[in-house]
Amino acid sequence: MAKKILLVEPGFPIPPKSKHHKNFLPIGLLKIGTYLRDHGHEIRLVRGFPESLYETKELENFNPQEIWVTSLFTYWAKYVRDAVGYYKRLFPGAKVKVGGIYASLFSPEEVKRFTGCDEVHQGVIPEVEEYSKSHFPAYDLVKNANPHPIDYQILHTSRGCERRCPFCGTWRIEPEFIAKKSIKNEIKEKKIVIYDNNFLMNPYVELILGELIELKKNKRIVWVESQSGFDGRILLKKPYLAKMIKEAGFRDPRIAWDGKYAQFEFIKKQIDLLIQAGYRSKEIFVFMLFNWDISFEEMEKKRIKCWEWQVQIADCRYRPLNQIDEEYNPGIIGQTSADYYIHEQGGWTDALIKQFRRNVRRQNICVRQGLPFYSKSFEHKVFDKKITRRVRNLATIEKKVNYLNSMGVDYWIPDKTQ
Repeated sequence: MAKKILLVEPGFPIPPKSKHHKNFLPIGLLKIGTYLRDHGHEIRLVRGFPESLYETKELENFNPQEIWVTSLFTYWAKYVRDAVGYYKRLFPGAKVKVGGIYASLFSPEEVKRFTGCDEVHQGVIPEVEEYSKSHFPAYDLVKNANPHPIDYQILHTSRGCERRCPFCGTWRIEPEFIAKKSIKNEIKEKKIVIYDNNFLMNPYVELILGELIELKKNKRIVWVESQSGFDGRILLKKPYLAKMIKEAGFRDPRIAWDGKYAQFEFIKKQIDLLIQAGYRSKEIFVFMLFNWDISFEEMEKKRIKCWEWQVQIADCRYRPLNQIDEEYNPGIIGQTSADYYIHEQGGWTDALIKQFRRNVRRQNICVRQGLPFYSKSFEHKVFDKKITRRVRNLATIEKKVNYLNSMGVDYWIPDKTQ
């Protein structure tokens, strides 16, 4: 029987300018939207809460029988609870379901108790995933509310991951690795964002890369991005994949360095493969997990090694998978483990967490701009452009530093542990 179903993305703390960014688009709800609509149900999507009395009245007139609420990171669980409470009050007769990442990592009983929902769905919805292979997600649900057109497409070539990294929830939510043999018939846009958790693990990855290369040659696509990066262990076993990745139009390739500093030669080989394939070093990103078992001092050595290689760092602050709240604020000095998770066993403190994040940000700016130092004054254009040009034209770092000191310009040099 056809129903009226309201799809809800809670009011997560996503900046308005990032609401339609590829990292935050509620692709799961858009897939569900297509599936439900094509099966005769009437649907609406709301992101957060109604912003006006008019929007509230519109929803009240819709009067859904069911409300499906998605969830993201476990530490954003309170936003899911707020959404459930709000829409239950607005529609007391509707059944409220919660799904998504948080809902899949906790037991259904815990999710029901914390959010007050009526039903919990864990993992992906198999029939929706199967349907999405041949039916485009309902991008119109967000395009209509977006002043800037969404000109990219999100897709999966596989679900799950056979790695069992202890800090990752993917293999817990999607324990079975399921791979597609082809994606060419799913592609509608010229910009492709692949959401696989381990793209290279797909046993048909060469066929898929071949499809993308052909589409790129025929100008059907302009670029591809792998959100979770590339498994460097597979890349080293099949080095020819690096060239295929480049030819397929993948931009900003990412690899992971989750282990100790002693692995640097192993990581360097992966970077070299990507450079040999045609990438510039500053286009390459290295994922780094911090606030974890590796100390601040060792993470700094890893950071400086990336500076030596002139690659950028995508830093990832560790949070436990069972954490349902956090109040981390980069602008506040002296926060404690009562505010957010601090991995004290690894010697981390609030000050060290924020120092490492600051060092990474400044270093990435230097890599992108080809500068041997960072200056807050230069970033905020406090000094005249003539001074900036003068510094750039000086031949050695020693001359640059002497000049900066003489002009009273602040600076930070990335190859120093601080």
